[in-house]
Amino acid sequence: MDTKELVIVVDFGGQYNQLIARRVRENHVYCEVYPYHKAVAKIKELQPQGIIFTGGPGSVYEDNAPKIEAEVFHLGIPVLGLCYGMQFMAQTLGGEVKHADMREFGKTEIDVNTASPLFKGLQEKEIVWMSHQDYVASIPEGFEIVARTANCPVAAMQNPAKKLYAMQYHPEVLHTEHGKEMLHNFLFEVCGCTGSWTMANYAKTAVASIKETVGDGKVVLALSGGVDSSVAAALISKAVGSQLTCIFVDHGLLRKNEGDEVEAAFKDSGMNFIRVDASERFLKKLEGVSDPERKRKIIGEEFIRVFEDEGRKIGSVDFLAQGTIYPDVIESGAGDAAVIKSHHNVGGLPAVVDFKGLIEPLRNLFKDEVRELGAELGLPEYLV
Repeated sequence: MDTKELVIVVDFGGQYNQLIARRVRENHVYCEVYPYHKAVAKIKELQPQGIIFTGGPGSVYEDNAPKIEAEVFHLGIPVLGLCYGMQFMAQTLGGEVKHADMREFGKTEIDVNTASPLFKGLQEKEIVWMSHQDYVASIPEGFEIVARTANCPVAAMQNPAKKLYAMQYHPEVLHTEHGKEMLHNFLFEVCGCTGSWTMANYAKTAVASIKETVGDGKVVLALSGGVDSSVAAALISKAVGSQLTCIFVDHGLLRKNEGDEVEAAFKDSGMNFIRVDASERFLKKLEGVSDPERKRKIIGEEFIRVFEDEGRKIGSVDFLAQGTIYPDVIESGAGDAAVIKSHHNVGGLPAVVDFKGLIEPLRNLFKDEVRELGAELGLPEYLV
């Protein structure tokens, strides 16, 4: 991603990891998530403005606990550890983590030192969301305690000289009443971010990138009528105009009049727009099928077949474009993730010609960002 500001979230297996990334992006700072065993290499390659360690289900003192190389603390890049991330920071740097006699779970009042940049503009008592059975019993040398609860002696700690900060609780969840402000403080007061990640800036960068990639080539995109492929179509059309051909596969499963609305939005937009009425073909394939995952696979496979049939009719094409977004990749079981549901656009549609490359301008965006981008591009409200 071509961006001047980047924060990397190091995934230790916690349940809120994608939410952390969302919270960072809500502050208009671009963010990517990497598993702990790949993170240091990416950090060295991308040189982010900040690093955030997530929570996790394990205990840092267990033999098989997830760990990241200790050199991450000596790169001069600000680090914020959350929950397990704080415990890992403490133990790695010479502190001590123990099993608590009294577990903290739920909304908890903490006393904070408002002189810490983490708590700038906040009150001396805050309500946060705790979820831990281990705790930091002693902090590493050079650190100071900047928040505590009645049962947890270290609710937050910091070493400003080394730009290392940590919280035992979860600022990313709404139950932490001023968690957004705490994350904002880390991003802007500690990391020095300015908040340049906007969909307006993204659109400009993406259009320029698509133009450079495509050159005088031709692009084909399978348009389903959904938000993602529609926004991808609008973005690519803005970049290359009539060099784009969109094949709108009307499978008969859209809302009433939705097919006509898609056609109205794109038919005269400067691209080559082809609408294929394949409703009978899809409904026949789905006859008697009730399992949702099986339906998705049938729809995805038939979508590809229709796209292939139409693709053969349009002649030479250089690039295949798709409306893949980040949640599609996660839900389809990318990497170590379990399959939640399959998406036909993950992994690439079978080529009907020898494509030079794949264009996926939305692959790193969350759904709400895609909608915002669509509005930025002037798509009708009913599409986004």
